[in-house]
Amino acid sequence: MGTDMKMNPHISIVICTYSRAHLLARTLMSLEKLLDIEKAEVIVVDNNSLDDTAEVVLACVKKLRGQVNLRYVFEPRQGLSVARNTGIDEAKAPIIAFLDDDALPFINWLSSVNHAFQKYPDAAALGGIITPDFAIARPDWLIKDFELKYTIVNLGDRERTYPRSLYPFGANMAFRREALQGIRFPEDLGRKGTSLLSGEEAWIFLQLRKKGLNLYYIPGMTVRHHISEERLTKGWIKRRYYYQGVTLAMESKGFLSRLRIVSIIGLKVVYTAMHARFTQSPNHELLYECRRESIRGSIETLRLHGVEPNYE
Repeated sequence: MGTDMKMNPHISIVICTYSRAHLLARTLMSLEKLLDIEKAEVIVVDNNSLDDTAEVVLACVKKLRGQVNLRYVFEPRQGLSVARNTGIDEAKAPIIAFLDDDALPFINWLSSVNHAFQKYPDAAALGGIITPDFAIARPDWLIKDFELKYTIVNLGDRERTYPRSLYPFGANMAFRREALQGIRFPEDLGRKGTSLLSGEEAWIFLQLRKKGLNLYYIPGMTVRHHISEERLTKGWIKRRYYYQGVTLAMESKGFLSRLRIVSIIGLKVVYTAMHARFTQSPNHELLYECRRESIRGSIETLRLHGVEPNYE
């Protein structure tokens, strides 16, 4: 790999990680097989991990020397949004691609990102297919409605702009650096340690859309995403919905925003009650339990801010 490419990469791949060294090593070692990897730099942002992440990354640096331009950055402030902002600050390239520490990119993932940004000059950001890599057999209760919560994404085999209700997911997303000028991931949202708080990705893509910028779905930009055994439980998916409700309430700023959130919660209460009444499927009953957990998360969070919605 030439010195000039190290100094002026075409694309920066940012991988934020927290205490998952064994999965991270698998992801890093998979990068040497990527088409166009010689055009990229790879930045691992260690978000104050409690395991041997630093040692594992340094070992991978040695193994991949001459094949992958890989470097390690330590970020002591806890939070995925913090780590992503650090990755953006450290990146040298005009394109910044984020990959989860437990995601394995397909061989043409990187070349698909490069080609798509050339093909679509109006693209501010890209996303693609995320296929599940289940640690155990897929539970029969994991119905289609739960797939987005497990970051399972497949919008078909045609390149297009994202529908208004969807946007790229953090396990597999890329940005033009210039589109992020003046925009940072909100550090009060997103995962922090083992918390399931979210919302930071929805916020960042909303800001891009407010600028009139386009988000493109690129099916060739495909990764396989690990889903651990501990996540494949009914307890985990209920907790995931609860924190989705917490996130919704935390996004409210000011009286009018909170009034809107209260209205949304009210509609959720009515919608969930009506559908639960006319659906007998055990798997759909779990879905309604999850939706009720989301409502509970929102109500409890609003109460912490002095708002008292009367939906119980």
